[in-house]
Amino acid sequence: MSAAAKPGLRSVPATIDNGEKASRERLDRLAASRIAIEGIDPEIDGGRFPAKTVVGEPLVVEVDIFGDGHETFDAALLYREGKDGPWAEAPLTFVINDRWRGELVFERNGLAAFTVIAWRDLYAQWAYEIRKKVAAGQKVTLELTEGRNLVEAAIKNPRDGAPALPVASELAATKDEDALLNLLLSKDVTAWMKQAAQRANLTRYDKELPVWVDRKAAAFSAWYELMPRSMTDDENRHGTFRDVIERLPYVQDLGFDVLYFTPIHPIGKTNRKGCNNTLTPGPDDVGSPYAIGSADGGHDAVHPELGTIEDFDALVAAAHEHGLEIALDFAIQCSPDHPWIKQHPEWFDWRPDGTIKFAENPPKKYEDIVNVHFYRDAIPGLWYALRDVVLYWVEHGVKIFRVDNPHTKPFPFWEWMIADVHDKHPDVIFLAEAFTRPKVMKRLGKVGYSQSYSYFTWRNEKWELEEYLTELTTEECRHTMRPNFFANTPDINPVYLQTSGRPGFRTRLVLAATLAGNYGIYNGYEICDAAPMPGKEEYLDSEKYQIRIWDMDQPGNIQDDIRLVNRLRRENPALQKFTSLKFFKAFNDNILFYGKFDPATSNYLLFHVNLDPHNVQSCQFELPLWEFDLPDDASIEVEDMLHGNRFTWHGKNHSLELDPQTRPYAIWRLYPPGAPRP
Repeated sequence: MSAAAKPGLRSVPATIDNGEKASRERLDRLAASRIAIEGIDPEIDGGRFPAKTVVGEPLVVEVDIFGDGHETFDAALLYREGKDGPWAEAPLTFVINDRWRGELVFERNGLAAFTVIAWRDLYAQWAYEIRKKVAAGQKVTLELTEGRNLVEAAIKNPRDGAPALPVASELAATKDEDALLNLLLSKDVTAWMKQAAQRANLTRYDKELPVWVDRKAAAFSAWYELMPRSMTDDENRHGTFRDVIERLPYVQDLGFDVLYFTPIHPIGKTNRKGCNNTLTPGPDDVGSPYAIGSADGGHDAVHPELGTIEDFDALVAAAHEHGLEIALDFAIQCSPDHPWIKQHPEWFDWRPDGTIKFAENPPKKYEDIVNVHFYRDAIPGLWYALRDVVLYWVEHGVKIFRVDNPHTKPFPFWEWMIADVHDKHPDVIFLAEAFTRPKVMKRLGKVGYSQSYSYFTWRNEKWELEEYLTELTTEECRHTMRPNFFANTPDINPVYLQTSGRPGFRTRLVLAATLAGNYGIYNGYEICDAAPMPGKEEYLDSEKYQIRIWDMDQPGNIQDDIRLVNRLRRENPALQKFTSLKFFKAFNDNILFYGKFDPATSNYLLFHVNLDPHNVQSCQFELPLWEFDLPDDASIEVEDMLHGNRFTWHGKNHSLELDPQTRPYAIWRLYPPGAPRP
């Protein structure tokens, strides 16, 4: 009987129909991917957006890898730098429950990618099984032949780049079973087989996942914000860029590395605001710097009273000499006097009576500015114009931009514009000033923003700080949204600071500087300036509408606290990694207790912060000995980072008191057994 006629066998037609062809293609495709690769972290929206990392810092990748039966698997990360760079390989290590983990370190600022490969490790499976059989006293003659065959197959057909097996001749000559067993299971052969053996059922993840690799300043920076026009000692004389140069040593001495300016462009006169945001300005009122544009130019010009573009260039150069980068405010809004309104009326909204529609957020109205729109006839002209504004300032040495209200502009614009700028200048950093809904803030991080404002400014209670920071440091957003904890801004005079006095300023400074990788303060913070507009989170006599004269050396300033936290940030690697944060138990709801740990450098810091600016608070707390695999009765060496003295804590349970009038915080460095001492 022919095979075609045997019961239970299906004859194969000479010509395969389309359905059978599709079935065979599906069979081949699925059979080629025998191993399951899933649950990759980070994989942002299925690879739609890149995860973020920093040059030289490890990016931890985790993935689920498993297959049928009781096979032994191995896996690796494939990664490349640049859009078309060569692929390199990094190992993955089994963790638990089919979860694997590996690290990637990128050395180039710009776009990168990675994917995952996995395979059946026939040799490792053979070694696992034969060890069990030998331990059970079973005869393994055939198994030894199988093992020798696996090694010889690798010798005949090694993977590209594999070296020759040093003991190949010894393997061929060995006849004694015990000697052969020892040789096949030796470290030399095991290590060589990992390099040389062909990978059975090699399966590659079906996506290449993008990664954006930033320079370090995107993840670790300390910002100081000021308005250049107030850098004068005479309220009747407008400050200039040259005045700011004289102020650089002060900012450097405080320990900051980014000096950020509110808009420096020409200010319009139509509907100009007066002091405290009045609609009736005097003839000498300077107006809001956010009312951008006049007969002197728009977003690619400087306000004449600040100086010239040559003066600005000199300021940028001087800042670099003082270890500072200049960050500019990129505010996409226009005074009614902005040149674009006449040159490109199609970029703006007009009312039925022919007047231009000024900006508003009902019931609020902003009579001194008008907004552009991004669609209709504004594409592509406006998009190119705004991109070119950024590129103009990049050519003048600015590589950091704080973007005003980006959540009120289209996500597609930001994704396109940031990518276009990064194609030419991958080292440019964008900070999103978006105090808005959580998902909107997170989306801005996905579309390309390097840093993001956050809700930190309004998180004052212990439970909400712990809850919010746990979200930011452990959920998926940690791969895309890097927060910048500004303790105050020209727009936000928090109620906590209005009511807490000097102790509250010190508390919020330490929280901002040690919880986040990026943080910032607006000048006046160091003298605890907090006089409010009654009933509002706004400053009385705000320099958004007038020139103010600042005396930062007046009694009660907290310059020493600022110098301290900025020095600790520079000297301690644990403070340079946002996700190194861990919260610990202090049995008082007014005392926040947390740690920043960097095992790679044996850098372990603990912080106690009194959140109550008015009262002495004490607590019992648990010293986290378990983090070092130490028992509850162990001892650990401690350094008081505020006073420099060293001592030993014995056991897990301790107590502490913090007086907000003397020092509302305590900072400790731990030296577990075996950790190096400086």
